[in-house]
Amino acid sequence: MKANPMRKTALAQILSIGVVAVLTGCSMAPTYERPESPVATDWPGLRLSRSLAGAPLVASASVQTVAAADIEWQSFFSDPKLRRLIEASLRNNRDLRIAVLNIEQARSQFQIRRADQFPSVGAAATGSRQPSSSGNRSISSVYTAGLALTSYEIDFFGRVASLKDAALAQYLASEEGRKTTQISLIAAVANTYLSLLADEELLAITEQTLATREESFKLSQLRFDNGITSELDLRQAESLTQTARFSLAQLQRQRAQDTNLLTLLLGQPLAGELAAALPQGQALADAPVMVDVPAGLPSDLLTKRPDIRQAEQQLLAANANIGAARAAFFPRISLTASAGSVSTHLSGLFESGTYGWTLAPQLFLPLFDAGRNRAGLATANVGRDIAVAQYEKAIQAAFREVADALAGRATLGEQLRAQQAQARAEDVRFNLSDLRYQNGIASQLDVLDAQRSQFAARQAVVQIRLLQLQNQVTLYKTLGGGWKGEGSPATP
Repeated sequence: MKANPMRKTALAQILSIGVVAVLTGCSMAPTYERPESPVATDWPGLRLSRSLAGAPLVASASVQTVAAADIEWQSFFSDPKLRRLIEASLRNNRDLRIAVLNIEQARSQFQIRRADQFPSVGAAATGSRQPSSSGNRSISSVYTAGLALTSYEIDFFGRVASLKDAALAQYLASEEGRKTTQISLIAAVANTYLSLLADEELLAITEQTLATREESFKLSQLRFDNGITSELDLRQAESLTQTARFSLAQLQRQRAQDTNLLTLLLGQPLAGELAAALPQGQALADAPVMVDVPAGLPSDLLTKRPDIRQAEQQLLAANANIGAARAAFFPRISLTASAGSVSTHLSGLFESGTYGWTLAPQLFLPLFDAGRNRAGLATANVGRDIAVAQYEKAIQAAFREVADALAGRATLGEQLRAQQAQARAEDVRFNLSDLRYQNGIASQLDVLDAQRSQFAARQAVVQIRLLQLQNQVTLYKTLGGGWKGEGSPATP
């Protein structure tokens, strides 16, 4: 420790030199270039829509020109009960809570890496006693107290900066992951709510059909007991009655399972206002319609879908890791310094004239590391290649999801109209068969067959309408809608 009677601010000068060195440092990370999009420039579903141009698409409250990602979910869903359920899920869903906590963890990791770019200064006190080198068996003592800077790396080659950039990209990726989780959660709640509406309508149809078939079976039993009809007619009526009972039990189980799923998505029991928001005796046909959304272009997904942006941030992180791996081949310069009071006696440590400072730079140039740095660079390059493949896969998966939803929008409307026409035809057929049977023209088998077909057609109408509405929710989700608007969770 060298005394300095002029008490110069040596530590401040050292810090200034270190900051200048960092600012003049270079980056070894490769220049980032976004990979080309591995998908077509147009949606195949739009060509299908044009081939069915004679029929309108999904019914909508209004035609929107705003991109789906810019439509808040409160505006997309007009049903107040559904909005209440979605709000509850955003507050309590555990998957979303984990996603938010992942953001906080990634933010802390980024702050750690960013702090590595600056020197750590703290108060330090040391004391040492050792035999004197003069050979007179005396003990020399040195005591110091003051400010110390320990092992600060001067980032000439950008290793620390690259690690900071990688941590920043991971933090941004976690934020995009939270948005993706929210989108999926909102779509899952909406689709489950629509499934419950369909369950209610199917239960009503099945209960009505079961009551009708039970009356028909009683009549068949009476006619058989009086020798008017054969046992074949009786067993046919009994079979249809048991089929309706089977369907009723199946639908009751399905409704219970959908309710359990909704409870899981909401993260809390369905009680109070949430229980009142559940569909009770409401038909799927009475569900409020959702606004239509434009498909846009496939290239829009690169900026609208959070999962694609998340994959790109992970690619940026992998690119920055290459810079850190390359910088490991170059010299690493670290700096240790201290400034304060120094004395050979503990009692005189803070007396006048005891000021001193030390400066100990160190340069380390790797010469032999058994291939560690080379393996680290190879790992970073492979990690970047994996991130590129994952980014391209995310784009392709998004393209497929949107194309499937567009194909559904183009065809489900026509399919529903055809099924509704078939159901009306089956209603007329049953009425005519029953009339002919009452007048002794047709057999009971004709009536039972018409009744079976009528029941199946009415069920199919509800199921296709459910697919149509859920497809519209899926299209909104796949186009990146659902992460904007009030109700986004705050940090727990």
